[in-house]
Amino acid sequence: MKEPIVTREMVAQHGLTEEEYAGILRILGREPTFTELGIFSVMWSEHCSYKSSRVHLRRFPTQGPRVLQGPGENAGIVDIGGGLAVAFKMESHNHPSFVEPYQGAATGVGGILRDIFTMGARPIASLNSLRFGPLDDPKHRYLLGGVVAGIAGYGNCIGVPTVGGEIQCDPSHRGNILVNVMTAGIVRADRIFRGKAAGVGNPVIYIGSRTGRDGIHGASLLASAEFDEASQGKRPTVQVGDPFTEKLLLEACLELMEGDCLVGIQDMGAAGLTSSSCEMASRAGTGIELDLDQVPRRETGMTPYEVMLSESQERMLLVAKAGKEEEVLRICRKWDLEAAIVGRVMEDGLIRVKDRGKVVAEIPAKALAEEAPRYDRPMRRPPWQDEAQALDLSQVPEPEDYGKTLLRLLATPGIADKEWVFRQYDHMVQTNTVVLPGSDAAVVRIKGTAKGVVLSADCNSRFCYLDPFAGAAHAVLEAARNVVCAGGKPLALTDCLNFGNPERPEIMWQFSQAVDGIAHACRALDLPVVSGNVSFYNETLGEAIHPTPTIGVVGLLEEVTKRLTQWFKAWGDLVVLLGETREELGGTEYLWSIHNLLKGKPPALDAARDLALFALLLEAAQNGWLHSAHDCSEGGLAVTLAECCISGPGRRLGAELAVPNPKGMRRDALLFGESAPRVVVSLAKAQLSLLEASASRHGVPIAVLGAVEGETLRLTVQDREVLHLGLADLDTAWRGSLASLMGG
Repeated sequence: MKEPIVTREMVAQHGLTEEEYAGILRILGREPTFTELGIFSVMWSEHCSYKSSRVHLRRFPTQGPRVLQGPGENAGIVDIGGGLAVAFKMESHNHPSFVEPYQGAATGVGGILRDIFTMGARPIASLNSLRFGPLDDPKHRYLLGGVVAGIAGYGNCIGVPTVGGEIQCDPSHRGNILVNVMTAGIVRADRIFRGKAAGVGNPVIYIGSRTGRDGIHGASLLASAEFDEASQGKRPTVQVGDPFTEKLLLEACLELMEGDCLVGIQDMGAAGLTSSSCEMASRAGTGIELDLDQVPRRETGMTPYEVMLSESQERMLLVAKAGKEEEVLRICRKWDLEAAIVGRVMEDGLIRVKDRGKVVAEIPAKALAEEAPRYDRPMRRPPWQDEAQALDLSQVPEPEDYGKTLLRLLATPGIADKEWVFRQYDHMVQTNTVVLPGSDAAVVRIKGTAKGVVLSADCNSRFCYLDPFAGAAHAVLEAARNVVCAGGKPLALTDCLNFGNPERPEIMWQFSQAVDGIAHACRALDLPVVSGNVSFYNETLGEAIHPTPTIGVVGLLEEVTKRLTQWFKAWGDLVVLLGETREELGGTEYLWSIHNLLKGKPPALDAARDLALFALLLEAAQNGWLHSAHDCSEGGLAVTLAECCISGPGRRLGAELAVPNPKGMRRDALLFGESAPRVVVSLAKAQLSLLEASASRHGVPIAVLGAVEGETLRLTVQDREVLHLGLADLDTAWRGSLASLMGG
């Protein structure tokens, strides 16, 4: 079949500007073939090239004594001692999940799993961070149900536990949901594999599922453009996943890595065979010649354009050592996988594609992988930012009934119990999960050692809308704080930066500010960014999502037996607040859910306070002083205390507590403000003097609130009872609301 002649209209349909097309002409010295146009369009898309974000991302700190692999590979890797390391990354599958929620979310899980095991790591746990519109909208109930089912369907079948995450619902997501997935795996520090096509003459081998027409232009025309009225018609660009094949692929790859036959390995993810071959060759400074006649296919009549751009799932591209081909093919046959030698490593630096003996594409690999246009796009602070930050608390009435207000907050989707979600996930497969979903952070043991990996994912989008710098910094600090509340020492982070259309100066300003906020917090905490993802164009008909720089932090517990959880454990324990409460209501769940206001400034930033609190908590956890620790975040102190009473898997425990108010601040700010950093801990009375002495050394404010006792949560402020609620009422509001909204 003869390829069509490339026209200017065709160039525009592929998402390339006139200037970008002129760059292609300069690189090639001629007009591109149709296949070459498709290859450039995916590799120079926003999703693959990061052309609007690279100039900003270089401001991240990426180095550290534990970093074995930073950004630029399939996943980041940090050393955890004992010859072991953790590989981890977070990715987005936002647009595909809005178009087809089950497959969009499922293939998002499959893609991030391949990013981990292509590094030589066995995946041990996944988390997710999800955003939807209000759940009174039937469409968003359908989307939430489909996304959760897709995550569960893929993760459960392949046997990787989903151990935690977060969900938020907001009107800014009516037209664009967010599906961010994070996975971590364990790898031997001396057996890390990378995506490099080294060794001229080495065979290039395709393994995994056959290639079909699903996912064509998923990266360039679905994930790299905002939605409009026609977006639902893009369903054919969403890939279809098969977790059972992925399980075979995982085991085959790990077995191949145990031997001495591989030079490099790369997932065929976004842009499929195109991106994997280009990136592997570019990293090694080599070229690759591909013979498409050898590519296994599940559909007849596929053109070279379709084969190169297909995003069919569960496929990997390997570079093997010459002479080791039969060993690779034998192992693939053992695991019942398709495998074929589809090319060779060349020394000329070109990606050369042949179909039926004819060259249909010949492009320098570096031009595709590294020389995409890089834009330093115009930025402008939004004109509404000052108005949004202006909050007159004199116009905000305090609640008449604090008890009813607390119950309403506990029932909001962002705060409510997520059991309806995580009961669909197999979080115990592999039998390593020692802190299940429902606490501040998940903890997964590393078998054969005393160690545990601690995982957390967080972002407060309201804070980021009001102040992108402060909001992004708070996301880093809170994710790290959650890890510390579980007893872990934060090691490094990954991110998933979700924003609107970067061609709008206001969006680029938000993005740049968020990058600076993340960099600021990372430097303060000495946390390197080792991997991540940027998702732009989360926008429909000019309405962008709230900026959502989701942060995933990985931490280490040297002794997994010293893990902490958030709920009260024993009658008579003291309840203690660590940290300072200030009169800060800007951007809070209380202000939004109770007063329908998204205004004000996020809580004041001071990472030094977090560092001091981290040091105190880690010392207390290591010495066994604490029975529980819970980060005080969405919903403020009252919600935190309620969760401490009712979130545990056993009997609910009440508390009689007096909240100090020495500065005479508003009671709603005292109970529902989200000042940070603050943590509520419980401990035996005999340990209090040790905790107080440590808090004094570290300069952390400490206040004894009361004790764990009774069958109610009773809060008093300055000897006046503010709320007195039975545990059953708290439990009903918190535990039943999400299931009720979803009709189950």
